Amino acid sequence: MDDQTQQQIIAADAETLHKMGYAQELSRRMGGFSNFAVAFSIICILAGGITSFQVGFSTGGGFTAIIGWLAGGCFALIVGSSMAQIASAYPTAGGLYHWSSILGGRAWGWATAWFNMLGLIFVIASVNVGVYDLFTGLILGNIFNINTSAWGQYQQDFAVLLITIAQGLFNHFGIKTTTRMIDFSGYLILVFAVLLTGTMLYGAPHLDFARLTAFTNFSGAPGGGVVPQSHNMFYLFLLALLYPLYTMTGFDGSAHTSEETMNARRNVPRGIINSIFWSMVFGLAMAVSFVLAMPNQAAAAANGGNVVFDLMASLQVPSVWKDILYIGIVLSNFLCALAGVTSTSRMVYAFSRDGGLPGSKFLKHVDAKHRSPVAAIWLTVVLSIAATLYSPAFAALAAGCAMFLYISYAMPIAAGLFAEGKHWTEFGPFRLGAFSKPLAAISTLGGIVIIFIGTRPPNDILDNYFIGLLVLLAVIWFGVARTRFPGPPIGAAAVAARAAEIAAEERALAGAGE
Repeated sequence: MDDQTQQQIIAADAETLHKMGYAQELSRRMGGFSNFAVAFSIICILAGGITSFQVGFSTGGGFTAIIGWLAGGCFALIVGSSMAQIASAYPTAGGLYHWSSILGGRAWGWATAWFNMLGLIFVIASVNVGVYDLFTGLILGNIFNINTSAWGQYQQDFAVLLITIAQGLFNHFGIKTTTRMIDFSGYLILVFAVLLTGTMLYGAPHLDFARLTAFTNFSGAPGGGVVPQSHNMFYLFLLALLYPLYTMTGFDGSAHTSEETMNARRNVPRGIINSIFWSMVFGLAMAVSFVLAMPNQAAAAANGGNVVFDLMASLQVPSVWKDILYIGIVLSNFLCALAGVTSTSRMVYAFSRDGGLPGSKFLKHVDAKHRSPVAAIWLTVVLSIAATLYSPAFAALAAGCAMFLYISYAMPIAAGLFAEGKHWTEFGPFRLGAFSKPLAAISTLGGIVIIFIGTRPPNDILDNYFIGLLVLLAVIWFGVARTRFPGPPIGAAAVAARAAEIAAEERALAGAGE
């Protein structure tokens, strides 16, 4: 693409943003692959695809791990496709919050924002705690033979502090640096997923493909107590869906970086759908290799720990090869959370831009030199660190972050289901056509099912947190936000009233950056 064509695309993107009532403050440096890589990195099959595998396997063996992965992946594709259609019409950094506000009203958008931010914050927090656990277990323990068994909460807190600050610094210094790292992350995850899959198949004692579709009830003690004892196959299958659904979250990152993506109305929908599709394909191959590589399925299920790392330790391959895999997995998880900071900070920035958070005037500030929302980045860092400090709440909410994210995905889709053809008449180049309303209905009903399975044992403690959150949001909305939260500019008159302000904001950034 020559410079003139690129500038024309950027100008058209800025004009689209102006029509929605916003200034082009962030820097558009991301191409189609970079937008895909943000979502693909946050999904990161080398994170949830490994750490959550035990949940899928310890319910019904190979059937729930493999068929469950396919079912969860197909549902994620349906949700992603519905989101992609809305993203094509409204390519803004606020993404889901902005869509819900336009299609369902201020209150619906405001609630969507809080569910989305809570889910994103706990994704970052849980992945960074995972980075610490993986680093101590795989790198310090396996490679350097350092005994970390006596380490506790203090060491974890200090390590998470350093890890998250490093991710904040990379994001602070602009989208150019961050984009390069996230692009690298996209390739890294693909390469190491293939290497890990190939290693498992190479080291497998035998390839019994019948395992992949055989249902074995490992609930309760036979599965290490990962899920409660049950003889209801359908219920166990629903619980197993937490494995793919926890993994395949974060694809809203493509939407949150819309204002930094060139040709956003086309590249953002592609980024959302492609990130889910390729995560499903490569994640399925990984899951198949894990099931086939087990010397003894019953022993693997009963362990109740991390069956994947136990398998890796037992494989008859050179230790240096294992070390390379360990390093790649840890680095992928670090970059997963780094992309999560990028996505979440853009959500915080967009919500603040519309007055949705305390201190919005400060949080919506964009650094003129780096063209990044620095205040939003560091609030994201602080909140994700704070989320890890109280272990009981962290464990529950980290387990429930997929539920909160899918609720935030379903809310604008549900609003669009009822608004399409009525007050939602403006669409982008990506359209679902006759499939639009059926897929939206499936996404909405699926969101309700996720609330059900996300609050069942062993995550039943989430019942209290979820109900408490609903009550808290209702109190804040009716007590304060209903009268003080203006919401995004909606309608021609509101957008026209912002024209002078948009021009002034863009001039101020251009002048300060010179």
